[in-house]
Amino acid sequence: MSVARAERLVNLVLCLLSTRQYLSAERIRSIVPGYADAPSDDAFFRTFERDKTELRELGIPLEVGRNKVDDPVDGYRIARRDYELGEIDLEPDEAAAVALAVRLWDSPELTGAAHGALLKLRAAGVDVDESAPTAVESKVRTTEPAFGPLLAAVQAGQAVSFDYRKHNPVEVRARELEPWGVVSWRGRWYVVGHDRERSAPRCFRLSRVVGEVRKVGRPGQVHRPDDVDLLRFVASSSGEPQVSPAVKLWVADGRGAGLRRWATVVERREVDGVPGDVVELELAYPDTAAGWIAGYGADALVLEPDVLAKAVRERLLAAAEGPEWLARPEPAVEGNGVAR
Repeated sequence: MSVARAERLVNLVLCLLSTRQYLSAERIRSIVPGYADAPSDDAFFRTFERDKTELRELGIPLEVGRNKVDDPVDGYRIARRDYELGEIDLEPDEAAAVALAVRLWDSPELTGAAHGALLKLRAAGVDVDESAPTAVESKVRTTEPAFGPLLAAVQAGQAVSFDYRKHNPVEVRARELEPWGVVSWRGRWYVVGHDRERSAPRCFRLSRVVGEVRKVGRPGQVHRPDDVDLLRFVASSSGEPQVSPAVKLWVADGRGAGLRRWATVVERREVDGVPGDVVELELAYPDTAAGWIAGYGADALVLEPDVLAKAVRERLLAAAEGPEWLARPEPAVEGNGVAR
């Protein structure tokens, strides 16, 4: 579903929930964002019919009726009594599943609702452990071009070759892999399989795959061993330790105001003859702060943790190789000063 269509459906649901009267199609067209752009009446009615069908398939109770007997056309509304859920009594394992879903809600619009759900669970006497390990990772992103070809190769049981960029030392080498699976670990995608050159299992980060993924041999020749836990293998071989929420940075004097806003100065230090402060910053998701910190260039240096320092270096190297500079978005900050 396109973003525009999803936004239009959300707007339509909100509109029909906020009224007790039946709204005609023309009335909906005039007040719901997304319908006014229809080039003709026929185009609007076709779009509106598709949207009504979509809502019904999603299980949303769309009522059709007329406010008065002499109304010329039917109208539409959504009755709150049919739309809203009643009281829910969750078992401990069900509450744990809700807590897991909360961890996957990353957008600022959902964060407040997610934490509100946890508060209600705890108020009901349910012990919810957000820090418990899980096989499901949050902050999943699939923007890497290699994702589709590698996943297709896994499904087809076909070997692949690709160029892979190492970060230390920086070099690009050809790899030939019998892929077993593609998994997400700490917000990054990895492919796991048998490396033919090394004759051993290996994992490769998709963001470091350079160029196209090439097929090797015939489909159906690659089979994943039954005793291999892909996620556990990536966790043990990726070289990325569990990251503490505390991040230690060096920031040059008179620089990095956005970093200093949420940080605590712990000591003075010079780096390459440049005076500055060593600061500590609490980040809920340190792995995803690399782009923000890299935007400060030489004015900020990550001291701890090492995984974040490596991620920042990779961003800076990528920026130096390409014409586009990195954006520097400010992270969302909770009321207690913890940035996300």
